[in-house]
Amino acid sequence: MIFKRTVSVLLAIVFLAACADVEGKPKQTVGTLLGAGLGALAGTQIGGGKGQLAAVAIGALGGAWLGSEAGKSLDKADQAYAERTVQNTLENNKKGQTSKWRNPDSGNAGSYTPTRTYQTASGQNCREFETSVEVDGKSETATGTACRSADGSWKIVR
Repeated sequence: MIFKRTVSVLLAIVFLAACADVEGKPKQTVGTLLGAGLGALAGTQIGGGKGQLAAVAIGALGGAWLGSEAGKSLDKADQAYAERTVQNTLENNKKGQTSKWRNPDSGNAGSYTPTRTYQTASGQNCREFETSVEVDGKSETATGTACRSADGSWKIVR
């Protein structure tokens, strides 16, 4: 259960982060590197000893591939559509109410659905959500958590 949740969160992070063009580096390269790191992290959650080392290697390779694919497929316009939608969804939607985005130029699309709203012990408002992204007719889903930051925006924390 913990592994499945970790992989779901990492998938969401890879898709959102792979869209970014960091310091002039192509988004596919950033996606590959980020995916490899997150895949390796997911691999540490499996087994122990030599089995864990193999899981880390497999996780890194799988994450690199996934991050590369997401990075080359999603562009800045897709990222802008997704970011506007997630902010609006977390701010205004009731639990279970889905908001969708679609980039008419690329055909890529996605959705966000809040699943739980709560307050942390320190009083910070947070929301769990489900998300999906569709690229070239292939759909991936994930879950995550976002909390309201001091500036009022929602930041994905896992």
